[in-house]
Amino acid sequence: MTLVIHATLMILTLLFGLLSVELRELLHAVLSFCAMCVTIACLYWLLSAPYVAVFQLLIYAGAVVALFIAAIMLTRRR
Repeated sequence: MTLVIHATLMILTLLFGLLSVELRELLHAVLSFCAMCVTIACLYWLLSAPYVAVFQLLIYAGAVVALFIAAIMLTRRR
């Protein structure tokens, strides 16, 4: 059962990572990056590394994504 969960999370991580690179809309790419970071945190949690999972959520899925969204919102569009 855990093998299925690990495989599903890995596939989702790859899918969200590919989407974050390929999407044309920057906000959608950042949201895809956030989803990728959350799935990576879930993988860390399942690998019995809860502190790494919490830091992944706080730093990457929280602070970095908030910084990216703020930068996107504060720049002018052409």
